[in-house]
Amino acid sequence: MSNKKKLPVGAKPSKDGQKFRLQTDSMGPVNVPVDALYGAQTQRAVENFPLSGYLLPNEFLRAVVAIKRAAAEANGELGLLDMSAAKAIVNACDALTDKEYASQFPLDVFQTGSGTSTNMNVNEVIANLAARDASVDLGPNDHVNMSQSSNDVIPSAIHLSALLAVKNTLLPALTHLQQSIEDKAASVAGVVKTGRTHLMDAVPITLQQELLAWAAQIASSRARIASTQGRLSQLAQGGTAIGSGLNAHPEFARIFAKKLSVHCGVEVQPAENLYAAVSSQDTAVELSGQLKALATALMKIANDLRWMNSGPLAGLGEIALPALQPGSSIMPGKVNPVIAEAVAMIAAKVIGNDSTITIAGQSGNFQLNVMLPVIAYSLLESIRLLGRGSKLLADKAISGFKVKGKNMEEVLARNPILVTALNPVIGYTKAAEIAKVAYQSGRPIIDVATEMTDLDAEVLQQLLDPARLAAGGILTENNKPS
Repeated sequence: MSNKKKLPVGAKPSKDGQKFRLQTDSMGPVNVPVDALYGAQTQRAVENFPLSGYLLPNEFLRAVVAIKRAAAEANGELGLLDMSAAKAIVNACDALTDKEYASQFPLDVFQTGSGTSTNMNVNEVIANLAARDASVDLGPNDHVNMSQSSNDVIPSAIHLSALLAVKNTLLPALTHLQQSIEDKAASVAGVVKTGRTHLMDAVPITLQQELLAWAAQIASSRARIASTQGRLSQLAQGGTAIGSGLNAHPEFARIFAKKLSVHCGVEVQPAENLYAAVSSQDTAVELSGQLKALATALMKIANDLRWMNSGPLAGLGEIALPALQPGSSIMPGKVNPVIAEAVAMIAAKVIGNDSTITIAGQSGNFQLNVMLPVIAYSLLESIRLLGRGSKLLADKAISGFKVKGKNMEEVLARNPILVTALNPVIGYTKAAEIAKVAYQSGRPIIDVATEMTDLDAEVLQQLLDPARLAAGGILTENNKPS
């Protein structure tokens, strides 16, 4: 007797031995892998879009599944869907495993612009899972997709997945980064260094002031991103094909939003104008712009760290970032600022994603945006990268860097720009002469000023005190040295 397994009815092996089952959709029959939970429409999309290998993120797919779950509950409550069928759909949504998310949603990001292929992929998977438990036939279109269309599901999933990612991942990461910077700033209070403008020596600044400026950038970025949450919470669901709500119960959108809010732990509601919600992606473009602003702040901070760490002998050498790995395959002992470099690359990617989202956002032709999948992919990628990058920067760069105080003191003492403090006393022109001599001779500014003015050493010491200058000390008639 042969041990060869029999194929299911209608199934046949391929040339490479893979087994298929025959499935039919509105366009006719198609061969689908026998172990796939999806059906004919998904298989057609697999064959039609062999483009990039980039798959829509699990956060997005989970948002689509959550939408299907809430829709089934709403349709059941409204009496549009048999309660046993509704329950089977809900159970199927809850039963989806991580392995199934990885294997049963194979569609490329670059597909139909409405995301219809992905919407049907989810519908087919849920229908097949639910049919195992339901006592009634369940179809991907008539039951799982009831009161919905791709045109309101996919925009709603973009908003929902971004809202959850911002709330649960990005904002906590930014809070952590801001706190890490502030903690480090407190630990270096009193350290004075040379300020720099145009990468050239400028008046003194404390290291604490420098770090607190970074913290302020992160706080501002966090506030801007948080402000988008109210608009992200407005969903297109209930608008169906173009925003009119055709084929959806008048109460569907309200009940759906209530069910989804409970399930996901965030407050969502129907968009004020469903036509706008279906046809445009203005909120995604807005959020992407705020993510780009954060990316520019992170790149500035990363580059400052790289400059401050440069050397250790021939650079600025103000700090030493944690040594994490060998920096060269040919130069022994070389250690590079790898975390700062990685974060700078993340920033570059996010800035590029913003351009993609901007172009895609303006592709709302009449009643539907037709670049939804690439918006979803790019937006969630930016959120994920920024969240991870912010935490990494906090934990593996900022929290652990060491201050090279001696290097800072030596450079500061020779900084001719300290002469700026003498402007109110001796005038700009005389101060410039002193600075020029100090530059040419390489001598401390206080020594040159002692020779070129009639101010005694004690007065000059007070006037040129870097700590006083970093604190913004301005001479007035009341506090001029005697």
